[in-house]
Amino acid sequence: MMMTTTQFAAYIGLDWEQEAHSVCVLPGAGGVAQQGEVKHDPDGIANWVAELRQRFGGQPVAICLEMSRGGLVYALMQYDFLVLYPINPKQLSDYRAALYPSGAKNDPNDAELLARFLRDHNDKLRAWHPDDAVTRGLRLMTEQRRKWVQDRVALTNELQQRLRESYVLALDFCGDDLWSESFLALLEKFPSQRELQRASPKQLEKWLPKKRRKADDPPADELLRQRIAAVRKAKPLTADRAVLDHARLVVANLVLMIRALNRAITESDQTIAELFAQHPDAPVFESFPGAGKALAPRLAAAYGTDRDKFPEAEDMQQLSGIAPITRASGKTKVVQMRWACPKFLRQTFHEYALASAKYSSWAKAYVAMRKAQGHRYQEIIRGLAFKWQRILTRCWKDRQPYDERRYLQRLREHGSKLIAYLPPEPEPAT
Repeated sequence: MMMTTTQFAAYIGLDWEQEAHSVCVLPGAGGVAQQGEVKHDPDGIANWVAELRQRFGGQPVAICLEMSRGGLVYALMQYDFLVLYPINPKQLSDYRAALYPSGAKNDPNDAELLARFLRDHNDKLRAWHPDDAVTRGLRLMTEQRRKWVQDRVALTNELQQRLRESYVLALDFCGDDLWSESFLALLEKFPSQRELQRASPKQLEKWLPKKRRKADDPPADELLRQRIAAVRKAKPLTADRAVLDHARLVVANLVLMIRALNRAITESDQTIAELFAQHPDAPVFESFPGAGKALAPRLAAAYGTDRDKFPEAEDMQQLSGIAPITRASGKTKVVQMRWACPKFLRQTFHEYALASAKYSSWAKAYVAMRKAQGHRYQEIIRGLAFKWQRILTRCWKDRQPYDERRYLQRLREHGSKLIAYLPPEPEPAT
């Protein structure tokens, strides 16, 4: 039996398209579904919203759309009478498959399915309420920074491969940091081994790195002399002009792209630091061991400032994909990883768990205990993230910074198995 409700004046499904979004409007009081389109530009969206306001007298209107369409969510969040329900794309896919398994061409379009899904099941969905401006800024900037870092890793991997093919000498000077400004400046000045070997002694003294990379390296002056000598006697891997000319062009342009990403990451770090300094919960999240300048803002962006958003730690554990899914059938029960989740959110807690194991004594003990029990490392880190989410949520709800000594004391009072893996308590001073 179809569930009906008159909570909203209308239930709208909005399906993203490149130029014009498909729309299906189901009146809350019943009636025929109306199909339409909304142009993907500020005027088109504003005109459509004005028509909705006039048609339904400013009464609340519910809109269902896929959560991956963040730009559309931000465009609609400014209108007070619209209540947004972003859903996971997999929810829509499963709903479509359940009702129309054949996938026939005359099946309802996605806009209509979204509207019907919202109307019939809105009591099981959670309306989206925008976080404050600082939290939204942190969320956007930290996710963008992560993307730029991933892009830089991909480009430096390609640069390393190109250098191995035609300019191995340069790799001897960079150490492990192919995106350092000093190394990139060297490659920009001398994008090929041939050009480096043609440089004058004064140019080499100016551009070659002088920093010692290993403890047994000679003093800086002697190290520089050794590097100049290495440049003079180096042999090219190939004399094929086509290969060398191509490699030079690729190296020169990879350097430009990596340096641009370096600047973007530096600027984003500054913006993130400024935003985080304004966040009311900054003292809470920067108190966690290992969070630091990179992860504390990401944790703050994950939780936001609305305490009603995550009533229990379980809500964040499930949303972030850290909590596993248990599937039972008859006598069979399978526990597996939760894949349908915001990937960046899951990465945030996974990376924090990794970092915490270096700075928190109980987190380090937890990893040691689970290793001794024979668990896989990635499973251990997810389990550690699961535990941290309970602590994070409690501190966030109470607006209280984390206290490692207090938590260790609670573990001892409850006789936790972790105690056996903790370092011994220091002897009291006499």
